[in-house]
Amino acid sequence: VQLQASGGGLVQARGSLSLSCAASGMLFSINAGGWYRQAPGKQRELVAAMNSNGYTTYADSVKGRFSISRDNAKNTVYLQMNSLKPEDTAIYYCAVARRSSTSLDDNYWGQGTQVTVSS
Repeated sequence: VQLQASGGGLVQARGSLSLSCAASGMLFSINAGGWYRQAPGKQRELVAAMNSNGYTTYADSVKGRFSISRDNAKNTVYLQMNSLKPEDTAIYYCAVARRSSTSLDDNYWGQGTQVTVSS
């Protein structure tokens, strides 16, 4: 199984970025997927998750600004990030559950993509 993340970069505050994560080697549609991030000196945190039925959850810090979606036909999960803030600066990792359709307790991981938001 491989997860290939893309779409990170440098953006000014209040700007937008879209991340993509393409999965190969697995039946993507039956598994939960999501995005985590890790800022320097901080623990990795869950940003957004979506189960196989399309139910979504978000960290409080990104509610109303970020949106997770998936295209099962393309085996891809997306993260649309709007109204970005400097505190959103982090390495973003995509994750797909190894077996679960609802939780991200045991995952395959993408390689991480850097998002930098300048003030």
